Amino acid sequence: MNFDPKEFRRCLGNFATGVTVITAQSEDGTKVGVTANSFNSVSLDPPLVLWSIIKESGSYPVFEKASHFAVNILAADQIDVSNHFARRTEDKFAEAEFTLGAGSAPLLANTAANFQCENYQIVDGGDHWIMIGKVVAFENHSRSPLLYVQGNYAGAIPFTGTQSSDPVASPSTLERLHNSAIYLMNKVLQKIQENYLPKQSAAGLSTSEARLLLVLSDTSNTTLEDLKHLVTIPEEDVAAGVESLQQFGFINADFSLTPKGQEMADRLWDISQKQTDQVFEEFTDEEYEVFKQQLQMLLRQLC
Repeated sequence: MNFDPKEFRRCLGNFATGVTVITAQSEDGTKVGVTANSFNSVSLDPPLVLWSIIKESGSYPVFEKASHFAVNILAADQIDVSNHFARRTEDKFAEAEFTLGAGSAPLLANTAANFQCENYQIVDGGDHWIMIGKVVAFENHSRSPLLYVQGNYAGAIPFTGTQSSDPVASPSTLERLHNSAIYLMNKVLQKIQENYLPKQSAAGLSTSEARLLLVLSDTSNTTLEDLKHLVTIPEEDVAAGVESLQQFGFINADFSLTPKGQEMADRLWDISQKQTDQVFEEFTDEEYEVFKQQLQMLLRQLC
C-alpha cells in the first residue's frame, strides 16, 4: 500500500507527545544534540527506553559509537531550547547550560526530567535508526513538560475536576481553590479549549496550519523567516505547514491568500468570533474591553 508521506506525517501529528533533546559525546569530545519527540519507554525490567534518528543525520555516527546518551525531557518554557537543537548549527552547546552525565553525555539545565542511558541496542527502522538505551540514572525535576501535537507546541493543562461536565463545586466547600486566580484561569482555558478546538479542527486543518493561515490573513508581504518568528511552531513544521497550505490551494507562492484561502481564513475567524461571543455573552461592551486590557497588561508583565 502506497501512502502520501506528507499526509502520513500529518496524520501521525495527531498523537500528542512530549519533546526531548537527546545528547551524547564522542571519545574525542564532540558533542551532539538533536530535538526528538520519538522518545518512549520499552521495559521496566531491565529499564529500557527508545528514540529514533533519521539515517542521514550527521549526528548519528556519534550516537552510534558513544557508550551513553542522555534523554532531556524539555519543560514548558523551553521552546527556544527545542528550536535551537532542531537547527543545524556549528556548535549547539556554545550557549547551552549543561553538566556531564554518564559517558559524558550532556545533561541540559532546567528540564522536566532526564534519563542517562547506556547504549543498549540499535535496530534498523526503515529510514530511521531506533536507538534503545538502558537507563542507568535519572532525575525527576517535576517541571511542567513541553508537548507537541499537530505540528504545534502545547502545554499540559491538567483537568480540574472528575468530569468536564460536572457543575462547579460550591465556593463554600472549596473556598481557597475558587479564590485562586491561577486555578480559575486554568479552568476557563480548559473549558474554552474543549469547545473551541473541535470546531476549529472541523475545518479540516491542523492546529498549526490554522494558526499559520490566520497569521497570513492578518499580515502582508510576509516571508518564511517572518512566519518562523510570528508563530511558536518548530521551523521545519512552519515550512511543512506552508507547503500544506499551498497544496490545499489556500496560499500562493508569495504567501498571499488565494480566494479559497481567504474563504477558509474567514471561516476560521468566524469560528473564533462566535466562540468569543458565546464566552462573553453576559459581559457588557465596557466589561469586555476592560477584560482585554487587563489581559494585555498581564501579558506585558509576564513577557
